[in-house]
Formats: sequence, C-alpha cells, structure tokens
Amino acid sequence: MTSVQWPAALAVLTGLLAGSAFAQSTSPQDALYVRSLAATCANCHGTAGQAAAGSANASLAGRTDIATQMLAFKSGARPATVMHQLAKGYSDAQIQVIAAYFAALKK
Repeated sequence: MTSVQWPAALAVLTGLLAGSAFAQSTSPQDALYVRSLAATCANCHGTAGQAAAGSANASLAGRTDIATQMLAFKSGARPATVMHQLAKGYSDAQIQVIAAYFAALKK
C-alpha cells in the first residue's frame, strides 16, 4: 500500500471500529472500497457475513479474530483448501480493513 493509500485505509478502519459512526466518518468512495473488499467473501461466507444455515463455512459477522486467521492463512501457518491462496491476494492493510468491517457487523 502506498503512503497515499494509508491515510484512507486508516480512516476507513477507524470508522469501522467506531461502529455506527462508520457511515458518518468515511467518504462514499472509502465505504464502497471496504464493501467491495468484504464482498469477495460473500460466495463462501454469505452476504453481510452470515453463512447459510448448515454451511460448513463460518459466519464472519461480529468476529474479532478475522485478521489473525487471515494472516495465518496468508503465511501458511493455518492449513486450508483455498483460503491460503485467497489471503495472499490481500495486503496486510486490506486484511485489517476487511476484519474491521466484519467485526462491526451484528452476528
């Protein structure tokens, strides 16, 4: 991530961590960027972080360990079928933003 992107990512992350203040503290472009990153998880983990009932995949909404898990997939410390490949496609900063997005959602 370039030095120009860091302030935007930090603003988005801060807004997400503030919960309901997210919509007020981020620009529409930042919010769209975050939702776009998070949408890549929907095929397996469900929309809004809610996996389908009976799914073998975990729901992500409300979880606070997503960054840790994603970084473990990325490094290969946590075995997986495809998550290790997917996680390598994100920068560490993007992983933090995705994790904050899902942590802010209700379970």
